[in-house]
Amino acid sequence: MIITNAYAVSKDRFPLLLNESKYCPKQLYAAGNLPPPTTSDGDRSVQYTGIAMIGTRRPGYNAQELCRKLVNSLRGTKAVIVSGLAQGIDSLCHEAALEAGLPTIAVLGQGLSTNIEGSRGDLAWRILDAGGAIISEYEPDEPAYKGHFASRNRIISGLSCASIIVQSREKGGALITGDYCRREKKPLFAVPGDFDNEVASGTNLLLDKGVAKPVFRPESLRCLLGFPKDGGQSLSQLASAGCELSPRAKELFTKVNGFRKTFDELQAEFHFKSGELLAILTELEIAGLAHTDDNLQFQFNGAA
Repeated sequence: MIITNAYAVSKDRFPLLLNESKYCPKQLYAAGNLPPPTTSDGDRSVQYTGIAMIGTRRPGYNAQELCRKLVNSLRGTKAVIVSGLAQGIDSLCHEAALEAGLPTIAVLGQGLSTNIEGSRGDLAWRILDAGGAIISEYEPDEPAYKGHFASRNRIISGLSCASIIVQSREKGGALITGDYCRREKKPLFAVPGDFDNEVASGTNLLLDKGVAKPVFRPESLRCLLGFPKDGGQSLSQLASAGCELSPRAKELFTKVNGFRKTFDELQAEFHFKSGELLAILTELEIAGLAHTDDNLQFQFNGAA
C-alpha cells in the first residue's frame, strides 16, 4: 500500500499530548483523521487520551486474545490506541482497536509515500477507512531505515499518557518505548507472564525491577489508567440535585476520578492531614463518588 493523500500537520495541530512531549518532532506528516491536541490537566470529559500498546514482533500463542481483552476493556472511553504498525503485538493492538470501535494511530518509521508491504499495508488501509490515522516524522519519500524505529518509539510515547507493554523479550523495541515513557515520568505498565516464557521475559524484568506496574487482569486496565466508569454521577449532576461538595472534596475528586488510590498515596499527593483526608473521603463516599471494600484502597468512580 502507498498512501497518496498524506499532508503536513501544523505544529498547533499535533495530536494528543505530542506538543507537550520533550520528544516532540520538528515536523509531522499524517494521513487520515487526527484527534485534537490535548493537555494533561484539561477537561477530561472532552479529551481524547492516547494509550500506547506495544510489544514484540514475535508474540506468544495467546497474544491475539490478550490484546483483544486489553483493548476491549477501554470500550466506551476516550482512549486512542497508539502503536507502531509492526508485525506482532503492534498490529494485534491496532486490529483489536478496530474491532472495539476505538480510534487508533499508527506511527511509522518511514515516509508515508513509501510502500507499506503485505498485511501491514492492508491494516493501514483499514485504519484509515475506519477514521484512524497514520503518521510519520519523516519526509514522504524517506524509506525505512533501522535507526528510524527507535526514533519512532519516542513519538509513540510522546502521544500517549501511558504505555502498556503486552509481551516483550529481554531486548526489544517495546522496551525502548517504555524507556521514553519513564523518562517523561508517564505511567508504564506491563503484562506479567510465566517466568520461563521468552515473550514475557522483558515484561517480567520490568516488573521485577519495579519500573513498571503490573496489569494482572484486563478488566483492571481501565481503572489503572484513570478512566471514569460509565453511568456514574458527575459533580454537575450532584449540584443540580442539591448536593454541594466542599471545595477540597471537589479538588481531590477532580484530580483522581477514575483512579484507585491508597490512603497513603492520597496523603502524599494532596498533603492533607489524616483527619481532614478521612472527612473528605467520607464526604465522597456519601455522595456516591468513591467506595472502598477494605479501607485501604479507594476507587473514585464518578462520571466523566
